[in-house]
Amino acid sequence: MCARCLWLGSPPEGAVSSEPHWSRRTARFPPSTNSSSRRELRRGGIEARAHAGEPHTETPAEERGMAAAAAAGDEPRVRGCHIVAVPFPGRGHVNAMMNLSRLLAARGAAVTFVVTEEWLGLLRSSSSSAAADGVRLRTIPNVIPSEHGRAADHSGFLDAVATEMEAPFERLLDGLEGPPPAALVADAYVSWVVAVGNRRGVPVWPLFPMAASFFFAYYHYDRLPAWLTDDGEQAPGSGEAVDNSDQKLVHHISSQASSSIRLSDLEPLIHNKRTVNHIISVISSIRNAQCLLFTTMYELEASVIDSLQSVYSCPVYPIGPCVPYMTLEDHRTTSNGDTSQGDYFTWLDSQPVNSVLYVSLGSFVSVSASQLDEIALGLAASEVRFLWILREQSTRVRDLIGDIGKGMILPWCEQLKVLCHSSVGGFLTHCGMNSTLEAIFAGVPMLALPLFFDQPIDGRLIAEEWKIGLNLRDWANKDGLIGREDIARAAKRLMSSDEADAKAVRSRALEWKEASRRAVDKGGSSYRNLSSLMEMVCTSE
Repeated sequence: MCARCLWLGSPPEGAVSSEPHWSRRTARFPPSTNSSSRRELRRGGIEARAHAGEPHTETPAEERGMAAAAAAGDEPRVRGCHIVAVPFPGRGHVNAMMNLSRLLAARGAAVTFVVTEEWLGLLRSSSSSAAADGVRLRTIPNVIPSEHGRAADHSGFLDAVATEMEAPFERLLDGLEGPPPAALVADAYVSWVVAVGNRRGVPVWPLFPMAASFFFAYYHYDRLPAWLTDDGEQAPGSGEAVDNSDQKLVHHISSQASSSIRLSDLEPLIHNKRTVNHIISVISSIRNAQCLLFTTMYELEASVIDSLQSVYSCPVYPIGPCVPYMTLEDHRTTSNGDTSQGDYFTWLDSQPVNSVLYVSLGSFVSVSASQLDEIALGLAASEVRFLWILREQSTRVRDLIGDIGKGMILPWCEQLKVLCHSSVGGFLTHCGMNSTLEAIFAGVPMLALPLFFDQPIDGRLIAEEWKIGLNLRDWANKDGLIGREDIARAAKRLMSSDEADAKAVRSRALEWKEASRRAVDKGGSSYRNLSSLMEMVCTSE
């Protein structure tokens, strides 16, 4: 483990797990309590907190008990707590839900993780997404389009998830072995789970795996200008300029919005009406849930979280950075045991501190062929050391660059462990929320190249709100292409050890790293939120 990954103070609950497997930690209820009574007891506790309009805070006696347990090196365990987790069937969503499931299992909950049959195979083939102790996998049939190629019709995929998964999920619940669920934790984009929980009297905790700022913007969709949402018409021949995309979001919503986000950061997604309708439906469903979870941490988006808490009667709990930090103590592995790619950790060990630019642009939406060429040629021209994760078109890139010299191209790696390696000093990223949070947790500055959906907002937050990177999108030409010269210039600038701006960015990245560790450590904001969440439906031993 490199120094970058070491914990200051005590490690968070679950950093090293020695818990027994599902069969030994299955929750049991007192025999005199029937399932209906149990559901009423759970719902009563949740509704009391929901009507209070604020998160639960510990009483002095509870605080003393928790402090005593922490001092003794033990955490309050829970009993009678079976939680069913339902991720949206997409790589980033599944990973986020698995990270939360690991945290819940580390607190003593027994977690049933529900995926399609296709996703069960994908999880079993990926060591980084494997289920932890206390998490069991269960499946529903493949009633939606395949993961492979879903980007070709993303709106159609959202339609299928919204209409086809609910019935088989309910059949699975009816036949699920073990104690009845104490709660359903579901990706917010499978919003039908809220209705399932309400019908069955089971609390539902939606998890929103994107920035709270993205959620906030669409919560206030009705306040956005008509020229942006296409809900109004421009007066013909008025001569009035209609391209106001550089306007700040805060001008239209409220002072609680991020001051850096521009209306252009909502494009092009906001013009896809089918997808926007799904997002609005997701946000509307939260009012019937018992709490709202975010994978971010409070410190990153405090004003937005506070604003959302003021408009929802249920608690709003940021529990992040929700990244797989509990797996950092695992032994190093190569991709699924495949040693043909070589030991990239050995290569990283041989590089100078902060000298390697890690490059990964996600697994869902790919950059265009022309943009890929510009990235490859820009990295080559920069002469910066790089480790590039490229699942497809690696042959094309190798042929284009020729001798990659200081670089390494691989189809897969353990991303958080790589980011935590002391030789990695920068991250060229598509700005998916999981990757963004992992970089923050590792203290690594970013080159932001947002591609899709929520990513432009993340890129803006990275560069202008948190000031821990550079936004390549600002250097795009009128066709949206970022040239090789600009990519080379940005890579050199970010990785420089001499420039004052680069030093300031690196310093802030380290400050956010320490803030993220404090958030998940005992007594931190996310740690306390997770404790409050568990208290909703689980009783301590």
